[in-house]
Order: sequence, then C-alpha cells, then structure tokens
Amino acid sequence: MDHLLSIVLWTPLAGLIVLLFIPSSSERAIKIWANVASFVGFLVSLPLVFLFDRTKDFQFVEKHDWIPSIGASYHLGIDGFGLLLVVLTALLGFLSILSSWSAITERLKEYYAHFLLLQTACLGVFMALDFFLFFVFWELVLVPMYFIIAIWGGARRVYSAIKFVIFTLFGSVLMLLGILALYWLHYQQFQVLTFDIQELMKTQLAPAAQWWIFWALFLGFAVKVPMFPLHTWLPDAHTEAPTAGSVMLASILLKMGTYGFIRFSLPLLPEAAKDPVVVQTVAALSIIAIVYGALVCLMQKDWKKLVAYSSVSHMGFCTLGIIALNPAGLAGSILQQVNHGISTGMLFLIVGVVYERRHTRMIADYSGLWRVMPVFTVVFLITALSSMGMPPLNGFIGEITILRGVYEVSLGWAFACVAGIALGAAYLIWLFQRTMLGEVAETNRSLMDLNRREIAYFAPLLACVFWIGLYPKPFFDILERPVAQVVERVQPGYYAARNLPNPLSPAPAAALRSAPAAQAR
Repeated sequence: MDHLLSIVLWTPLAGLIVLLFIPSSSERAIKIWANVASFVGFLVSLPLVFLFDRTKDFQFVEKHDWIPSIGASYHLGIDGFGLLLVVLTALLGFLSILSSWSAITERLKEYYAHFLLLQTACLGVFMALDFFLFFVFWELVLVPMYFIIAIWGGARRVYSAIKFVIFTLFGSVLMLLGILALYWLHYQQFQVLTFDIQELMKTQLAPAAQWWIFWALFLGFAVKVPMFPLHTWLPDAHTEAPTAGSVMLASILLKMGTYGFIRFSLPLLPEAAKDPVVVQTVAALSIIAIVYGALVCLMQKDWKKLVAYSSVSHMGFCTLGIIALNPAGLAGSILQQVNHGISTGMLFLIVGVVYERRHTRMIADYSGLWRVMPVFTVVFLITALSSMGMPPLNGFIGEITILRGVYEVSLGWAFACVAGIALGAAYLIWLFQRTMLGEVAETNRSLMDLNRREIAYFAPLLACVFWIGLYPKPFFDILERPVAQVVERVQPGYYAARNLPNPLSPAPAAALRSAPAAQAR
C-alpha cells in the first residue's frame, strides 16, 4: 500500500476530529469512541509487520513536496528499528487510553483529545525521513504531554509540567541549531536546499564541524532520554502525571532520544561518533546513570518515584549499548528499548491499579497484597522479573546482548552493567517483598483484585514479555540490516575485519539469517 504509513500516522488524529463533535456531557460515548479510535490505530499498524521485508532498507516510503522554498518535504519511511517503535507506540497508545477508563473523571473530551494528538506526534517522530518534519513532530509531542501533566496530574502538576517543557525546549533549541548547521553546510556543497536525511548523509564535514554538530544534537537527544545529569525533570514528570501519561512518557517519549542517536547522530556524524572523547564521555554518563539510578531506587518511599528512577538506570543500558558501536551493542540497545517500553509501562500500570484503589503511592502503606489480590501479585511478579532481566523473559535477552557488545569494547563497562543488573534486582525484589508479602494491612483487606478490563490491558504486554524472552529471533532478524548499516557507516569494514557475514552484502539468504543473530547473541 502506497500510503500505509500515512494511514497509521493520521488515524489517531482522525479519531480526535470525530471526538470533538461528541457532546462533553456524553461521557460514556467519549470513552468508548476514544478507545475505539486508539484500537483502530493499533490495528492499522499491524499490516506493517506482515508486509515488512527485512532484506530491504526504508520501506512504505512516501515523499511529497511540503515547503519547497526551504527544501522541506513530507517524507515518511521506516526500517526495522522504526517498525518496532511504531508498533510499540500504536499498542501502548491504545492500552494507555484503555487504562484511563475509570482513572480520569473530569474534562474527558480534552483528556482523550490530547492523548490521540500525542500518539500522532510520537508516530510522526519515528516515521519522518525529513529532518524538518521530524523536528515538527518532536516539538508537537510537548504540547499534549504538557497539558496531560498540568491538568490531570498530581498536587505538583504545574511545576512538573513546566519543568518538563523547559528542559525539553532547551535541548530542542540546541538540536535545531545542529540541524540548521548541517542543512547549511550541505547547501554550500551541493547548492540544494534540503532537509532529506538521506541527502544530508552525503555532506562531507570537517572534523570540527562534525564535533560541534554532534554535541548540539547530543544535548537535544540526551535531555529526552534522559541522560545524567539532564534527568532531573523525569522523576517529577512521572510522579505527577496520570498513570497513562507516565506509561507513554516512559515507554515512548524516552525512546525518542535513543532513536535520535541511532537514526541521526551516528550515521550523519560518524567521525565524531567514534571520537574517543565522545565515546568515553557518553559511556561515563551512561554508567553513572545505571548505578546512580539504581541506588536512588533503593532509597525511595514513593512507589511511582521508584519506577521513575528505574527508567534512568535502564535507559543508561540503552545508551551504553549504542556507544559500543558494534552489532551486538546496537541490536541489544534497540531491543532493550522495546523491552523497557513493555516492562516499565506495566510497572506504571501496576502503580496505577493500586493508586486507584488506595489513593496513596507510599510503599509503607502496602503489605500482604498477595492475600487479597492474587492475580495482581502474579502480574507484578512477572513484570518485576522481566524488568530485572531474569530468563526466560524479555529483559534478559536485551541485557545479555548489550553485555555482549559492551564486553567487546571494555571489561570495565561490562562490570558496570553487571553491577547495574544486580542493583536492579535488589530494588525490585525489595519492592515486591514490601508490598506483596507479609501480613495484610487492615486498610488493604477490602481491595479488589484485577478486573476484566485491567487484565485485558496487561495480557498483550505479558504475551510480549514471554515472546521476546523465549523466541527473540524475529526481532534480531528485523534489526540486523539497519544495525549493520549504522555499524558500517561508523566503522567501515567492521564485518570484513572480523570475518563476519555482512547483512548488507549479497550473500546467500541462509547465511544472512543465521550469522547476525549469532553475532548479536
């Protein structure tokens, strides 16, 4: 289908437009329509999976003139990396809206409208192959997310929303300067104005220019990840956002930063990306985030803030895998980004379930929940084991692949990863022990277990946890070609130097199917 990406991109926005015509007094109709629109948005993304050809590069490409005077175009396309994030966005957008059914009781039309707009903006970020179009969607994400936190958040919602916007805008301004510098240098060489990413890759840049542009883009992406020490907006935003907002923030918005590193920073600026100063700096910040985030989790009294700081630690693994600049590190990082979206999304949904029932996030207020909420306890246990990287669940596959890639570069980096994994297990087991085990508190004896709607939005995520953990091969197959392109762009001849089959070469199909997956493992 020639316009399949546009259909996926604009379906949530079409649902939003219809939503505006539903009277605000018809609350049930608003809820039903919002859930239908988001579910259809997920359904229309599924053909991408079945039609995707892992032996090709960007697919489902659409390109039309948009603002020809400055060289901006409506240019969409996805590779294996983009495919995973687009489908993840469509799925979690639907599940987040489904989880809001009883949690949101005021200004329903505005709430669901902002969520559908947020889903469109996130999808646009992962589809855009024009840098200007990418930046428009990148900035558009701020608008609905700001209002979701500021209107439907907790007691400090306005402060948290403003802090989120200020940090992100600061990074965006620097990123825009980097984009414009690249845009102008390309014009000087080719006398053509274009924001097309594939055309910009042809630009020959001096080492100094690459250096400054890399750091400008880096700061924009690092704020969104967020990397230490630019992470301070995240715990506040997570803690004050409504549950569904926290899910989208952790599962999707944070991936925009790591997506930017892999899609733009590495292939556009390969010499700067492999500069020893850049590599050591990014690695040091990632390791600090891994250990610091986990240690802070061990000190938390607020259940939701603990999950928020766990994102800082887990995303540190992703950025460390990226800067390893090898197939295992990059493939593991991408898969771990998907795993983090699933596992941490479930952790926030779990907090939302108990918060709706008790209206408190203090860990000390919960104990012995397994006695009154056995199904909930099983879901929490699987989610915690997934997040801490226990086999045979999804988190193990991502972490062990990153560890393989990181070990190839530095034993010290690998040791830091192992320490982070151990600390992650410590705070998650401790959280489970304090909330699920022991004697049930009197105030918790009347709590209801998961209802059918809640089971419905946990079920597909749990299925993904076991699917990736038990049979990750399809994911590695999808990722082998885009990963190889980035590696060969940054380190030309990487596969030949190590006598490895190159997924980009016209080798026999059987060899291509087996070798990259083995290298990733």
